[in-house]
Amino acid sequence: MTLLLGALLAAGVVLVASPWLWPAGERAVRIPRGGASTRLLREAGFRADARALAVSVVAGGLVAGSVAWLMTGTPAFALVLALAGAAMPVVFLRARRHRLLRLRRGLWPDVCDLLIASIRVGMPLPDAVAALEEAAPAPLRPAFAAFARDLHATGRFDAAAAQLKEALADPVGDRIVETLRMAREVGGTELTTVLRALSGSVRAEAALRAEVEARQSWIRGAAVLGAIAPWAILGLLLLRPEGASAYTSPEGVALILGGAAVSFVAFRIMLRIGRLPEPRRWFR
Repeated sequence: MTLLLGALLAAGVVLVASPWLWPAGERAVRIPRGGASTRLLREAGFRADARALAVSVVAGGLVAGSVAWLMTGTPAFALVLALAGAAMPVVFLRARRHRLLRLRRGLWPDVCDLLIASIRVGMPLPDAVAALEEAAPAPLRPAFAAFARDLHATGRFDAAAAQLKEALADPVGDRIVETLRMAREVGGTELTTVLRALSGSVRAEAALRAEVEARQSWIRGAAVLGAIAPWAILGLLLLRPEGASAYTSPEGVALILGGAAVSFVAFRIMLRIGRLPEPRRWFR
């Protein structure tokens, strides 16, 4: 009891003195972000939420598994195809995000050139960015049109620029928007020089990546072919009654599940070998 009372007294003294011992500092305000699913949907060009992706995943798995079950009657094969069907929406979104990034990578130098031309003629920076809703390349116009609406509605450049970054969901777009925000806050006469240097670096990077991706495209093609071909042959075998009966045995089930694990690991290794590092959104 003496030890317990002493511990309670010491804890009370520490709690009373804690405001002076550990003063509360200012904490950075964190803006809530969506999860990985929401970010993937936005970067792929969709404005749906994560629930839509979850419904698509479940529906894809059910449809693929049901079709495999009705055609072959093999539970293990139906399970593998159900997992593959559930992964298809995510694979589609990632492929679409990659295509959009590759498409936009060649458009950002034109955006920088348009901004330089607008600033040189004396147009204010917010108006120069808003004017891109008509002058920017077609794939980027909706995002700049939303920026123009936000700017005209609120008159706040920073808030509209933050929404523009979320709409673009692009690493190069983040760099351009942050450059414009910094120029808006601190001023200066070097904005056109910075934009010209950024345009040159983006153009050179896009050309280099296009050349490397063209040379390494065979790796991705070989990975896809190597992953799909054995399962297509297995599906043909399971269409025959003797093949279906053989693969419903414990040995057949173990062979299907083991083959699925080996195919998945080999496919991921091949993709990792042929994948180029994508630029991260440091200013998201």
